[in-house]
Amino acid sequence: MDKTKTTVDAETLRTWLENNEPVFVLDIRPPSQREEWQIPGSHYLDAYKRLNEGDMSVLDEIEIPDNAKVVTVCAAGRTSQIASDALNEKGFDAVSLEGGMKAWSKAWNVAHKQFPDFEILQVRRTGKGCLSYIIFSNNEAIIIDASLPEEVYEELIHQHELSVKYVIETHIHADHLSRSKQVADFFKTPLFLPIPNKVQFGHKPVTEDTSFTVGAVTLKSLATPGHTLESYSYYIENNILVTGDTLFTNGVGRPDLKADPEQSRIKAGLLYHSLIKIASLPDNVLIFPAHTNKPVEFDGMLISSTIGEAKKNIPLLNSSENDFINALLAKIPPTPANYLSIVEKNLTGIFSELDSADLEAGANRCAIS
Repeated sequence: MDKTKTTVDAETLRTWLENNEPVFVLDIRPPSQREEWQIPGSHYLDAYKRLNEGDMSVLDEIEIPDNAKVVTVCAAGRTSQIASDALNEKGFDAVSLEGGMKAWSKAWNVAHKQFPDFEILQVRRTGKGCLSYIIFSNNEAIIIDASLPEEVYEELIHQHELSVKYVIETHIHADHLSRSKQVADFFKTPLFLPIPNKVQFGHKPVTEDTSFTVGAVTLKSLATPGHTLESYSYYIENNILVTGDTLFTNGVGRPDLKADPEQSRIKAGLLYHSLIKIASLPDNVLIFPAHTNKPVEFDGMLISSTIGEAKKNIPLLNSSENDFINALLAKIPPTPANYLSIVEKNLTGIFSELDSADLEAGANRCAIS
């Protein structure tokens, strides 16, 4: 590393990890923050308190390989700078991650799978657990659940020499800012959103009669309400189902956001019947959700499951309706940070002036297992 630099930005670190460059990422945050989210492959030292008390000897408690390229990490980049300065004094080649885990929130990587008639790019926001998709066939593409700035999708579309035909969403998101409006505007492409919704900008509606043809394949729209009233899944027959926040690889969607207890119970019932509809599809169909509940490795491995595997591995899917509703409502996790503000911004589509890192901080909490 350049010895004159004391920090590294999140995009550079992302590129190092994507290229499998040898880098020793040292997370020095308090344990509670580490448990909530972390950088894949990072090493941990509970050093935050002692570093802020001026005790640099805490850094002697972790073994760092000689000649390692070290990147220190905290929540916002201040304490990690103390750590990197101290490591440099000890003879290591260390820098601090600019903006800390807040800046890392937008870090991303990609997994790719080829099917006989189409291909899929899973665009993974590893710093947040959001999953979006580019499905393409014969150089035509559809983008689903965009959660990253349009420059990311521009890079991938250009790389694969594609033309974007549609931008769509599975539902109105509550744990991250949707970038679908901005992406559709950038590519000058129609934006389709499920209804009913309260979105305040122009879009075309997704209903059960809506289908999307790209190249040689067609995505059918399946109404799967429950997590939200407008939730939809998108099905390429006998191949894949993009499930949004209705069904995950290890859980199901939560029904309680922006809902009182009675409304949550009603939505849980809707979710049960949506999952019955999904479970009726062939067991070999791959499911692709909109989130994962852990940091996404830079390994190129798709985050997916089959419907058959989900039925075996998620106990809730084998419950009666009443048992499902009661179990689901008993397992409601803490609400996502700032979710009411995020929903409001996603309904207006205006957030260019926001500090999105602050608004989107924290792990996603849309799944119940």
